[in-house]
Amino acid sequence: MRGKSSISKAQSYTDIGEFWDTCDLADYWDQTEPAEFEVGVLSEMTYYALDRELSEEVRSLARKRGVSADTLLNLWVQEKLQQIS
Repeated sequence: MRGKSSISKAQSYTDIGEFWDTCDLADYWDQTEPAEFEVGVLSEMTYYALDRELSEEVRSLARKRGVSADTLLNLWVQEKLQQIS
C-alpha cells in the first residue's frame, strides 16, 4: 500500500477497513475528492439452458459440498475440457 489513507491515516488495508467499519462517510464527505478509475472485469457470464430436474440435482449436490451451483458447474466443465484436450 502506498502511503496513508488520506482520511483514516491508516497504514494498512486492515486498518482502513476497521476505520470505516466504525465511521460514517457522511461525517467525512467534505474531505473527499472525485476519483476516476477503470475496473477490469475478468469473467463473463453466459447462460445455458438446463433441464429443471437436473438443475435441482446440481443445486442439491452443490449445497452438500458447500459451494454455489455456478461454482460446481464451472469446476465440472473445466475438468471435462481438460480431459478431452
